[in-house]
Amino acid sequence: MPDRGGGPTGPRIRVGRPSRRVRTLLMTLGVLAVLAMVFVMFAGFWTDWLWYRSVHYSSVFTTTLWTKVGLFAVFGLLMATAVGLNIWLAHRLRPPLSAMSLEQQSLDRYRMGIAPYKKWVLLAITALVGLIAGASATGQWRTWLMWVNGVSFGQKDPQFQMDVSFYAFDLPWYRFLLGFGFAAAVLSLIAAALTHYLYGGLRITSPGARATGAATGHLSVLLGVFVSLKAVAYWLDRYGLAVKSSDFKAAGNWTGLRYVDANAYLPAKTILFCIAVICAVLFFATLWRRTWQLPVIGFGLMVLSAILIGGLYPAIVQKFQVQPNEQAKESPYIKKNIEATRHAYGIDSAKPEDYSGKGDPKRKAQQRAAAPTAASYRLVDSNVVSPAFQQLQQERKYYQFPATLDVDRYNGPDGKPQDTVIGLRELNIKGIQKRNWINDHFTYTHGYGAIAAKGTNTITDPDKGTVGSPDFTESGLPTRGQLGKYEQRIYYGEKTEQYSIVGGPQKELDYEKNGEETTSYKGKSGVNLSNPLNRAAYAVAFSEPQILYSGAVGEGSRILYNRTPKERVEAVAPWLTIDGDAYPAVVDGRIQWIVDAYTTTNGYPYASRTTLGDTTADSLTTNQRAVVAQQNQVNYIRNSVKATVDAYDGTVNLYQWDTKDPVLKTWMKAFPGTVKAKDTISPELKAHLRYPQDMFKVQRELLTRYHVTEPEQFYSGSDAWQVPDDPTNKDTSAVPPYYLSLKMPGDTAQKFSLTTTFTPAGRPNLGAFMAVDADANSDKYGTIRLLRVTETVQGPQQVQSELNGVPEVATFVRDLRGTDSDIEYGNLLTVPLDGGFLYIEPVYARGGSANYPLLKKVAVAYGGGKPVFKDSLTDALNAVFEQSGAQQPPPTTTPPPGDTTKPPPATGDAALKAAIADAQKAYDDAEAALEKKPTDWEAYGRAQTALQDALERAAAAQSNPAPKTTP
Repeated sequence: MPDRGGGPTGPRIRVGRPSRRVRTLLMTLGVLAVLAMVFVMFAGFWTDWLWYRSVHYSSVFTTTLWTKVGLFAVFGLLMATAVGLNIWLAHRLRPPLSAMSLEQQSLDRYRMGIAPYKKWVLLAITALVGLIAGASATGQWRTWLMWVNGVSFGQKDPQFQMDVSFYAFDLPWYRFLLGFGFAAAVLSLIAAALTHYLYGGLRITSPGARATGAATGHLSVLLGVFVSLKAVAYWLDRYGLAVKSSDFKAAGNWTGLRYVDANAYLPAKTILFCIAVICAVLFFATLWRRTWQLPVIGFGLMVLSAILIGGLYPAIVQKFQVQPNEQAKESPYIKKNIEATRHAYGIDSAKPEDYSGKGDPKRKAQQRAAAPTAASYRLVDSNVVSPAFQQLQQERKYYQFPATLDVDRYNGPDGKPQDTVIGLRELNIKGIQKRNWINDHFTYTHGYGAIAAKGTNTITDPDKGTVGSPDFTESGLPTRGQLGKYEQRIYYGEKTEQYSIVGGPQKELDYEKNGEETTSYKGKSGVNLSNPLNRAAYAVAFSEPQILYSGAVGEGSRILYNRTPKERVEAVAPWLTIDGDAYPAVVDGRIQWIVDAYTTTNGYPYASRTTLGDTTADSLTTNQRAVVAQQNQVNYIRNSVKATVDAYDGTVNLYQWDTKDPVLKTWMKAFPGTVKAKDTISPELKAHLRYPQDMFKVQRELLTRYHVTEPEQFYSGSDAWQVPDDPTNKDTSAVPPYYLSLKMPGDTAQKFSLTTTFTPAGRPNLGAFMAVDADANSDKYGTIRLLRVTETVQGPQQVQSELNGVPEVATFVRDLRGTDSDIEYGNLLTVPLDGGFLYIEPVYARGGSANYPLLKKVAVAYGGGKPVFKDSLTDALNAVFEQSGAQQPPPTTTPPPGDTTKPPPATGDAALKAAIADAQKAYDDAEAALEKKPTDWEAYGRAQTALQDALERAAAAQSNPAPKTTP
């Protein structure tokens, strides 16, 4: 009854149910709260759909979504059905009357409490396990798509003669099904046992039989299902041996069968499979025998066999058969591992070629003559000169350049490609003087322009700029130079991580030169915010309510986000592994970000695994350059896709690059229409494609061991290499690979290449040199050349250490510190030359009046000799090859008029010296022509012709020495 307190004169107070108005208010608030939660979940889904539609990859979103929904529904329903059916069956098989023991009396309270809610409890339990199982299954969408769309590799493993696709696409899905089956069996068994116990089918302390016949039969079937699944697991484990990882002292991280696997584990798994099948039959037979005696004995036998046959026997084989003669026993399996690993990483064609490394000291004149054309020596280090770009070309504080610039090739005025250092002037919102929501997201929206400089030389004329600073071929704001006319606005870039709202009422700052220039975005990228629903969804998704009501958002407004090239490619192709370094290129009047992408698998039989994040790390990835995001292990990789992202409108294009890769073909079946054919790549774009650094670093890491193809030598490790530490960096990090146009032994012309060096394991001297043809237009693109050094030659760290001890360096450093400056070493380039290796290192000074690195010196070493330290590359080459100044050529006989035949080449030492002097003069003339503003290309062409003629005369003079006269 309500309390009517308050005294005889006080008001009546009704205590009980709230008034209708309060109830209505509470219900309204509850409904609004539920609707708000639903809208928050909807906002994430809706904004994802809008984004995928805006980039024209909605099929990726729908395929992924429906695959996840299907897996959630199917496996959630299967798990719910399995558990619910067994609970219902256990309840149905309950005994009619429970013995009135103390145990059953205590359970009566629970039975009575559950009785009115049986159906609801059953639904709640099945729904819970179904939701958990379904959510877990959605994570297997990649496994499902690879299984259902898998194509053949056309290669079989050497042990079971199964196609590689079975291990890469089928086995992972079978293992998931097996794991799901185990989970369903265990949960069903637990649920059924608890139900039987609750309703008296199982008894622990009650007198009489411990289980009814119905409970015995029911639980025996579930145990039989579990043991049957164990039998399937034993059978699949046989194939799993081909992709099993283990530690092997001869190879480190080993994948595939070894002697003990083939001769002990494999037969053991087969025997255990047979025992498990028999044990499962015994459990099923309990339906008729109603006793667990034989199944329990069988199960115990299976456990004992697993210990003895699956564990003890292989250990005995390893101890007494393998270890006494391990090399002979393991050799056939090592050979299989070597062949599989080399193919899986695309290094099967890389074969070491013997190369002296020292060079003939008697051929210094010829080596000096050949040095200018051996490589385009990139004295402008893209890892060092970013501060110079920042200081000289930043223009405004809200612009920035990446810490590591990129190296590309662009045609000069003569139409010939030249190595170029390039970086984009991207937006840096931290440099905005007045930070607020409008400035951050509406006014400052994009960067402006690509800045490029010659890779081979810097400014040498003080009238043209600071000596030693980059010689820009594209500069200014807006930029002008060799790149021609192109769209300079950069809305999508590596540093552009914030969202921007463009195209609406609020004008954007375009750039500042002689006053502010404004613009309004004309591109079609981004999501239209004119729709109130879209604005509300993004206000929730970005936790920014101003998007919903701000007057700066209106008709024509579009929101740009996911703006880094890596984010965009990962989103439209979530099945790809993305290279850590996207690089820009000006193609057909647009700035395109070029992104290398890889297809990988962890299921290539016998191929050793590597962790991508660790393998691709070097001295530049600490704070300058990203590594491959995926940290999981793989044992197969292909650079199968080249992707581009337009810096202005964010358009993403995926191009098939490796037309033979079965992993890519599988994903193209799963996501049809997302990857364009290779022949659709334009010639202009192809000219800027290159061999990716991360792929190269993975391959070089594998080649430290897998350049050896003989099992005995591989086992001993006597010829193992290592990637040296970067000698120009104080941290003990691997030296990065370098892009460089060079001429490998046997080549007649320079090729744009990616290079690195190796040292023997545990020693600092040079062990090998590796270069890959990085020019996408080359017929030999991707061809790896390995030069194995046969002589004792200084390695990079030894050269750097000896250079630091040169007296000229000490003097240079002392003088620099006197001007409050310091020394900074550039990339130590290694170039094969006439049987030896030429080390070239640019040396920069930083500090003083110019707080950015200026090229001041060039260090050169050759063939194990002492390094020299000079003001220019020409002086350093002359010094290292002990050449003096130019000499006058000897007089030549003038042919009679009308005689067009060339006179026979002069021979002898005098002719050789004259030819070398002519070559040096021609080289100097060519350099002088390049340094002129504008470049004198006609003089440069004449100098190149003269250089070629001089080199031919030098070669002829050397090969045909003058005969000695008898006194």
